[in-house]
Amino acid sequence: MKPFLPGRYEAVAFGLLLSGTMSFIVSGLSTLLSSGVSADLPLLWLRAWSASWIVAFPTVLVVAPFVRRTLSRIVIRREG
Repeated sequence: MKPFLPGRYEAVAFGLLLSGTMSFIVSGLSTLLSSGVSADLPLLWLRAWSASWIVAFPTVLVVAPFVRRTLSRIVIRREG
């Protein structure tokens, strides 16, 4: 695939993909553990995922800069 997104949107796109993936996995596991395997599982999972992604996406955008700053203080960078 040819790149199409301007570089200034990289942080937002990263947050969108990361939050979408993580909320999909976590909501799926939580839904499975709470309701078990049933015919309703896909619909329950989709509802849980959409609700959690709405919270996860802005959270990642707000929290990521703090995490980057913290990591810059605790990670030893290799030189050269």
